[in-house]
Amino acid sequence: MAHIARKRFGQHFLTDKAVIDAIIDAIAPGEDQAMVEIGPGLGAMTLPLLQRLPASSQPLTVVELDRDLAARLRKRGDLTVVESDVLKVDFGALAQARGQRIRVVGNLPYNISSPILFHLLQYVDQVVDQVFMLQKEVVDRMAAGPGGKDYGRLSVMLQWRYDVEALFDVPPEAFDPPPRVDSAIVRMTPWATPAALDEQLLSELVQSAFSQRRKLLRHSLGRWLEARGYTGDFDLHRRAEEVPVAEFVALAQSL
Repeated sequence: MAHIARKRFGQHFLTDKAVIDAIIDAIAPGEDQAMVEIGPGLGAMTLPLLQRLPASSQPLTVVELDRDLAARLRKRGDLTVVESDVLKVDFGALAQARGQRIRVVGNLPYNISSPILFHLLQYVDQVVDQVFMLQKEVVDRMAAGPGGKDYGRLSVMLQWRYDVEALFDVPPEAFDPPPRVDSAIVRMTPWATPAALDEQLLSELVQSAFSQRRKLLRHSLGRWLEARGYTGDFDLHRRAEEVPVAEFVALAQSL
């Protein structure tokens, strides 16, 4: 029986074979790697991934919330199915079960893509890389450099921990049903030696900086720093979007 896409799960199934092949090429699954796919759906990426992975070791784990789709995938017998909300999945435990760091891939549900990215951030030490399909607008924000309207909190919070690379765009007609937005593929590779800092502090700092992005930082971040007794020489006569990631990181470290 054909599966009807469920709106509440944000389901849009990838059907364009050329696009699927390009994504699998970008992932480039390797022989001895443990892979986790988020939101496998009808298996558009799952099946080509399995074809490139050794059949004997069940190297692919899939995380699927839709119980009908999970049941369908479980019948295959050649992959591990985790039937769960991805925001409740312990990716560290998945890596531990495999005895190695994992590669995480998937067509993320667009309605909760940012929460998923922040959820994964806590397991970054257990991850080799992440290759995702997301709304193009989100990928533009993730990969943006300072100086433009796309650069913001998401850019800074991800780029301090990952090398973020926008790979290519995917048009709506590659899906069934077609989403109302363009999509894009992004690769996120954790930095080998990230800056040591308090992530919660950086998050609060960046949130404060971008809370009034049209105004100079002295109106937002300046007051936040003043409340913490900061006496350094960070230049507050700029807008938040003009400050490179490295400077936000250095400020968090100095605090």
